[in-house]
Amino acid sequence: MQDKPDNAVLIVGCGDVGRRVAALLRSAGRTPVCIVRSSGSRDALLAAGFEACCIDLDAGETGVGWSSGYAEIYYFAPPPPGGETDPRMTAFLRGLSSDNPPRRIVYISTSAVYGDCQGEWITEAQPLNPATARGRRRLDAEHQLMAWCGETGCEWTLLRVPGIYGPGKLPLERLRQGLPVLCEQDSPYTNRIHVDDLAAICVAAMSSRFCNTVYNVSDGHPSNMTDYFFRVADAAGLPRPREVSREEAQRVLSPGMLSFLNDSRRMDNTRLLEELGIRLQYPDLDSGLASCF
Repeated sequence: MQDKPDNAVLIVGCGDVGRRVAALLRSAGRTPVCIVRSSGSRDALLAAGFEACCIDLDAGETGVGWSSGYAEIYYFAPPPPGGETDPRMTAFLRGLSSDNPPRRIVYISTSAVYGDCQGEWITEAQPLNPATARGRRRLDAEHQLMAWCGETGCEWTLLRVPGIYGPGKLPLERLRQGLPVLCEQDSPYTNRIHVDDLAAICVAAMSSRFCNTVYNVSDGHPSNMTDYFFRVADAAGLPRPREVSREEAQRVLSPGMLSFLNDSRRMDNTRLLEELGIRLQYPDLDSGLASCF
């Protein structure tokens, strides 16, 4: 990674979304350099013809300069699974050169930073009030990134992303196991984005004339969580899951699933569509699910 091509782009945390972004960049004549944590992920990327290497952001000293020298960086690494802060973002920023910062960093955050909005439609001006540690970790990462960019002059773009779905990213195993869902009348609003649309949005955010801004990323057609499971089941030809009351849900649903039931919001994606000039390939769940089967 010492000799970087002039058209090299760094992707930190190159999982499923990162691989799709890397493919879009390569088709545009760019050279994506993919950072992953495991040797298995690295080898899979190398086999697909991408440049890749392993960096463990949890390892403390990750080495000086590994992330320097890139004009454009996509940061997709999630925070650790516990705590209230994101030390991985801290480690990443520590490895950057403040004297020669990137032109722009695009960061995938989460809509959980808004907390529970009681089903109301929200824009990017909505006050931030994360109700879960998951949301607070992401908000900490946002604050770290904006502060570093403010000190160095680096441009930034935050993408606040809800549920990501697409091929290989559907709750099919959960449906096959017959796990229950909350009764539909009590189910919170959820928002979604197809993984291919998210990858295209990431690339558009990097090249946009707009920067130092936030985008709500969604297809603009929220529904309740139970409806989502029903429609996935129907599309996959699987039985619809059993509905349970909110009281029973506290006993039978996992803590992770329960945490999603405490947030309800509908995300307005007007700014995303207008400023990034995005035409969604999958503007609603029906078209998105059709691509998965």
